[in-house]
Amino acid sequence: MEKRKLGNTDLLVSPVTFGGNVFGWTLDEKKSFEVLDGFVAAGFNFIDTADVYSRWVPENKGGESETIIGNWMKARNNRNQIILATKVGSNMALDGKKCLSKKYILEEVDASLLRLKTDYIDLYQSHYDDPETPVQETLEAYDQLIRAGKVRWIGASNFSPERFKESLETSERLSLPKYQTFQPEYNLYQREGFEKEMEHICLDNHIGVINYYSLASGFLTGKYRSEADLGKSQRGSAVKNYLNPRGFKILKALDEVSEQYNASVASVAIAWLIARPSVTSPIASVTSLNQLKDLTRAASLKLGIEDISILDEASAWQ
Repeated sequence: MEKRKLGNTDLLVSPVTFGGNVFGWTLDEKKSFEVLDGFVAAGFNFIDTADVYSRWVPENKGGESETIIGNWMKARNNRNQIILATKVGSNMALDGKKCLSKKYILEEVDASLLRLKTDYIDLYQSHYDDPETPVQETLEAYDQLIRAGKVRWIGASNFSPERFKESLETSERLSLPKYQTFQPEYNLYQREGFEKEMEHICLDNHIGVINYYSLASGFLTGKYRSEADLGKSQRGSAVKNYLNPRGFKILKALDEVSEQYNASVASVAIAWLIARPSVTSPIASVTSLNQLKDLTRAASLKLGIEDISILDEASAWQ
C-alpha cells in the first residue's frame, strides 16, 4: 500500500487512518482486536485516538480506547509496525474543562503511555485549544516530552486559524517544536470550515492534514436516505442535519461516481478526500471486517478529474 509522508515528519503513513473513537463505545475489546487485525493485514499502519475516548459512554471514565489499543499492540507485539497518534487537552476531568497547561500535559502523557502500553507516542496532538494557556507554555511542555523521548512529533486539532498561526510563529521564533499536523472536521458535506481559511495555512506550511468525520457520521456511506433510516445505528441521530437538499445532491453525485468505479459510496467519499492536495490521511472508523473493505478500496481508488469535478460541484459551498 502506498504510504504518505506526514507533514515535515519522518512518519510514513497509510492513506487512511483508523479512528479509535469506536473502541470502548460501539466495539468491545474482542471486536476491536478483530478489526485492528484486519486493518493491519490490509496494509494500513496509522491509528488515531485520544485520552478522552470514549468517556461519553455511560460507566466509562475515558481512556478506554487507548487501553484497548495498548492491549492489542501488546498481544500482537507489533508496536514498531504502528504509527500511533493520540490527543490531550479534552475534558478528561470531571469539571469538563479543556486544558493545555504544561502541568496538565506532563501528567496526562504518562497516563496515556501507561494505557497504550508503550514508552513513546509517534504523534501527540492538542485536542482543543485552551485560550487560557499561552501557546508558548503548551509548546514548552511538548519540547520537554520530545527531549525525554516520550513523544516524537506534535499536531493540533480544532484550533482557530489565528491560534494555529500564532502557534507556528511561536515555534519558529523561540525554536520550539512545531505542529506538523492539523486535524479538522472535513468531508464532502462539511467543506467550508476547512477550505475557507485553514487549508491554505496547511498547504503553505506543509502541514499534514488528518481530517475527522470523513464520512459525516456515516451519512456519506449512503446508508441514511431518510429519517426512517436514522435508527440503523447508534450514530444515526448525528446524521439528521445532513438530510436536506444539499445532502441529497451530494449523495446523488456519489451514487453516480461509485457506479462508474463499481465501488461503494463510502469508498468514493474517502477517495475524494485522499485526492485533495491538502489531505494526507483521512480518519475513518469501521465496526466490522465487511466495512473495512470500503477503506481498502478507497486507499487504491484513483478518481478521474471529471469524477472529482462532479463531486466538487455537488458539494460546492460557494
